Amino acid sequence: MRIHDKPMKNKIPYKGILLAGGAGKRLYPMTRVFSKQLLPVYDKPMIYYPLATLMLFGISEVLIISTPEDAPNIEKLLGDGSNIGLKLSYKVQNHPNGIAEALVLGDDFIGNDNVCLILGDNIFYMGDQLNDFFKIIWKNEGAVICGYHVPDPERYGIVEFSDGEHVLSIEEKPKNPKSNFAVVGLYFYTPDVVKKAKALKPSSRKELEITDLNKEYLQENRIKVLRMCRGTAWMDAGTPDSLMDAAQFVQMIEKRQGLKISCIEEIALNRGFIDIVQFAKLVDNYEDGSDYKRYLSKIVGERKQNV
Repeated sequence: MRIHDKPMKNKIPYKGILLAGGAGKRLYPMTRVFSKQLLPVYDKPMIYYPLATLMLFGISEVLIISTPEDAPNIEKLLGDGSNIGLKLSYKVQNHPNGIAEALVLGDDFIGNDNVCLILGDNIFYMGDQLNDFFKIIWKNEGAVICGYHVPDPERYGIVEFSDGEHVLSIEEKPKNPKSNFAVVGLYFYTPDVVKKAKALKPSSRKELEITDLNKEYLQENRIKVLRMCRGTAWMDAGTPDSLMDAAQFVQMIEKRQGLKISCIEEIALNRGFIDIVQFAKLVDNYEDGSDYKRYLSKIVGERKQNV
């Protein structure tokens, strides 16, 4: 049994923020009248993938931040999340003022809880490395960032670290990278992150930079890195090429395994957010004719046979 097939005894003590903002300029003209996060990645809207990642961590309370134009459509798609055992709320980011601003906007939502921030165009395939995530984020005392090996580190924010979890440096798009590990769009913070984010000064791009925020934790020696291992995958589906790569990756895995990636209804069932009766009712309300409904209906049949 895979880790994400196991019901969780206790939900992890984190809230989630899903930043689904931005103008999607790199995907123009596809995003001229349509949210980037609602574009299809093979058989699901893009936003399903980061939401599914939060759910795999056992996070059921999520704030979705988007633009004034896109937030209503995202809410139309996902609603309040109660049908899959989630508590979704929404907030508008009027201008793209940087990733770290999401934590300022989420002040009231975060309160005194730890928070996981994920970017709406980041797609993760983690497999059994979820065990490693649980180990490190349960004992988080400041910030946890994730590093993914890339062949072109000069294009990313790069983390240098020791053999373990200790971070030595973080640099944004360095000319002479000190490692090949890019910092991906998945961050875990303790509640004091809001105060730190509010104290940030805008960069030359007039944005609150997530790298500057992470450096604050580095100066306090309160940041750790989780190195994503071989067999995991991270994709930033923010360009036409990367969007196509992500779709082809998902298609290949799903066709070979017969299991869907980031199926939020299945994860809700497996994580214990909803039970099989609620799941079956949910499936019945879906329109006939789609492969997605056939997949969910198959799960219902299999669960009934095993009862």
